Amino acid sequence: MEHFIFALQVQFRGLFQMILVLGIGGSFPYGFHISVINYPSVHIRKFINETWIGRHGSPLHPETIMLLWSFIVSVYGIGGFLGSLCCGYLTTKYRKKKCQMCTNLIMLVAALFMAFSKTAKSFEMILVGRFLYGIGTGFSLNIHPQYVGEISPKKLRGFTNSTVAVFLTLGKLTGQVIGLREILGSEALWPWLLASSGLSALVQLVTLPFFPDSPSYLLIQKGNEEACRKAIRKLWGEGDHQAEIDDIMKEKVTMTSTKTLRVLEVIKERSLRWQLYVLMTVMTTLQLCGINAIYFYSFEVFHTAKFEEYLIPYVSLGVGLCECLSSILCSTLIDRFGRKVLLWGGYTLMCSVLALLTMTLSLQHQFFWMHYFSVILIFLFVVFYGIGPSGATISIMVEIFSQSFRPSAFLIVGCINWMGLFVLGMIFPLIVDNLGPFCFLIFLGILALSAIFIYLYLPETKGKSIMEIKAEFNKLNFGKKETSVTENSFPKEQLFCTKL
Repeated sequence: MEHFIFALQVQFRGLFQMILVLGIGGSFPYGFHISVINYPSVHIRKFINETWIGRHGSPLHPETIMLLWSFIVSVYGIGGFLGSLCCGYLTTKYRKKKCQMCTNLIMLVAALFMAFSKTAKSFEMILVGRFLYGIGTGFSLNIHPQYVGEISPKKLRGFTNSTVAVFLTLGKLTGQVIGLREILGSEALWPWLLASSGLSALVQLVTLPFFPDSPSYLLIQKGNEEACRKAIRKLWGEGDHQAEIDDIMKEKVTMTSTKTLRVLEVIKERSLRWQLYVLMTVMTTLQLCGINAIYFYSFEVFHTAKFEEYLIPYVSLGVGLCECLSSILCSTLIDRFGRKVLLWGGYTLMCSVLALLTMTLSLQHQFFWMHYFSVILIFLFVVFYGIGPSGATISIMVEIFSQSFRPSAFLIVGCINWMGLFVLGMIFPLIVDNLGPFCFLIFLGILALSAIFIYLYLPETKGKSIMEIKAEFNKLNFGKKETSVTENSFPKEQLFCTKL
């Protein structure tokens, strides 16, 4: 077994190196910015007030300071939404590799705004930097899953797709670590904390030019079979990869008689109806599964469990580490158990944990020992989330759409993700205030419905080509008598456009 793993590492060394490079500048910054912004919040609010006093001679009202702080936090989501809207069209026209490198430049400019905001005594620079970070992560979070899915062979596709979640959770964990007051979370160093994300952009900007475009892009869209074979040899090593090339050729033949659809056309297209149902279900569930509520309640639970105040950030860091490790475990399990099992199984286990957690949180003031169970359940929930939905969702999103429809599909994903992030941020505090620990029942219901839907309707995609997966969905889209009906019914036209 060890010899097999070593041989795999040697043969696919180029692929693993590219996965690392794509991850560093892909989903890693998204996870980083989700977690890191909480640590310097007190220092930034103080800086806003001091800047205002220096300009106008009088302090700002506390509510105004809080409003400006809220805008700094939320403008990231607005930037991400705009980045997602533009990404589909630009990646189709200028290719993913070039767009990702331009994204790195945007992130570096944002880092400079953050680094010098305190020196320039301008909180507006923080706003601009945060907005640019949002645009950059809006692009990279769209490009990374598509790119990494297209460079992998069929037998490793589940692993490579799940690395998107691994780097996202690694970004969260890194933000938690360097945000500690002992590292960059102090009052003197917070601008460098916010600027540190530029380092990952710089690394990717320098290293990505040494790697090829995806083999499917080179063969399908550029029509360059020799460049495709060269990219495959560089990424997958020497060997017989003809079966993989044949699968790409089949997809190319399909695409030559297929019009690439705009977003609204994708939504209306009958042959993509169940793919969209699955996409909407897994993305909405990922947003509303309760993971944000778990992180929110973890501080209260740890405090009630009599942890010392200074220890709570480190215990929370343990939760982040737990999510990261379980995502890594998911990447090793996904090609063994399949995407479908990890999704519906993960949803079911998370459901069970939320039911128990609702009970323990409700009773923790009546029984002194109950909060210890709550702590265990929080860690269990994060483990089940990391092993199941966190990694498998990305893999499903990449695999159920062919290359011609993937940019439009990911534009839809981006809109759901960023709008969900914004809406959840607005209404979640109200839900918690009104329902308390019973807010988990809402997430429990969503998880239960999603588990049933995925179990009944999602075809297993493990080890199947894009054309085989499409044939499975055609049984749902057209019924068994019409499985031969495919997207070939479109007129012969190649129009790569993902505008609304």
